[in-house]
Amino acid sequence: MAAKEVDPSIPVSDPFREARNDSGVLECPFHGEKIVMLLRHEDVREASKDWETYSSDSPFRVPIPSEEDVRSMRQLPIETDPPEHTDYRAIAEPYFQRAKDPAMIAQVETLLEVMLDQALTSDEIEVVNDFALPVQSRALTYLLNVPETEADTWIEWGIHVFKVTGGEFKKGTVLEEYLHAQLDQAEANPGEDFFSALVKAEYRGRKLTREEAMGFANLAFAGGRDTIIFTIVCALGYLANHPEALEFLREDPKRITLASEEFFRVFMPLTQIGRVCPHETEIHGVTVKPGERIGLCWASANFDERAFEAPDEIRLDRKPNPHLSFGFGTHLCLGAPHARLILRTLLRLCCEKVKRIEILEAVDRIEHEAKFDRKLGYETLRVRFDRL
Repeated sequence: MAAKEVDPSIPVSDPFREARNDSGVLECPFHGEKIVMLLRHEDVREASKDWETYSSDSPFRVPIPSEEDVRSMRQLPIETDPPEHTDYRAIAEPYFQRAKDPAMIAQVETLLEVMLDQALTSDEIEVVNDFALPVQSRALTYLLNVPETEADTWIEWGIHVFKVTGGEFKKGTVLEEYLHAQLDQAEANPGEDFFSALVKAEYRGRKLTREEAMGFANLAFAGGRDTIIFTIVCALGYLANHPEALEFLREDPKRITLASEEFFRVFMPLTQIGRVCPHETEIHGVTVKPGERIGLCWASANFDERAFEAPDEIRLDRKPNPHLSFGFGTHLCLGAPHARLILRTLLRLCCEKVKRIEILEAVDRIEHEAKFDRKLGYETLRVRFDRL
């Protein structure tokens, strides 16, 4: 939406502005580990490309906080550096590119149309658990080419595969047991699904080990789950609070692509991702010792005034929009085409079918850390959809 049409009361979460404009970094403890967070757009982009200085080759330590207690294998390909990363990524990429296939696009369109029609015929719907979670889970079955009935199991896991309500970590045995069973089945009776592709795959002339296959499968389920869910929820929450946005998009459906990228920029669910410094490194006067981590703060970079004009304004026709919500460089998110397909389809269908969305109950979801609090959407969003 053009700047003159923007409501200045739109709540935008940018708790990093002061530190970003001052030192460019924020030193913040996470579960007892002090991490230097890179905040500026240019710094985050450069560090994303510089895998020799800021390495991903550190199992369990790419997520912040670390995940040693909730999974037993390295996630692939994300927790590797080139050239290994390049070869590993080539194994998974064809499946994630399926989001560009016309047949899969049609499946996602049908799914979202059915889900939206159900919402339009209901007196109310809780968007987080009863809309976004089923959409994410069922769309993932199409991406992985497995029966849609598998989504029923995934939905039972809830929003996080590693967390329970309240944010406490839980053991990842439920997910790992499920993945082992799927790989066992694929080995016994291989098909054309993602698990079969893993048991058939070769890495540098040999079959993947079970641990490697589990690493790919684990990331497929954990990497794009809550991120897609909360992006859907935030977009619908925005449309509910700003019905003029639907009219703006309806006037020219070509704006939907730009609007979806703006939603990805503003409503970035993942605050940061970790990298490990193999050698002593100095960042804006702060020394990072060998083996210590830094954080690439996507959420801060996406609001950097050096890269975005009026970053606190939600402009649904923002162009250019060099947001970093899918990362940058070698480790660019494999699931980006899938996420884009879901959000763009949802926005298009809302323009075609929804007159307005009324919020009945909204409970904010807040990330509380020692040095910042950041709004990350909603724990609960109960709404009523009115048909156009």
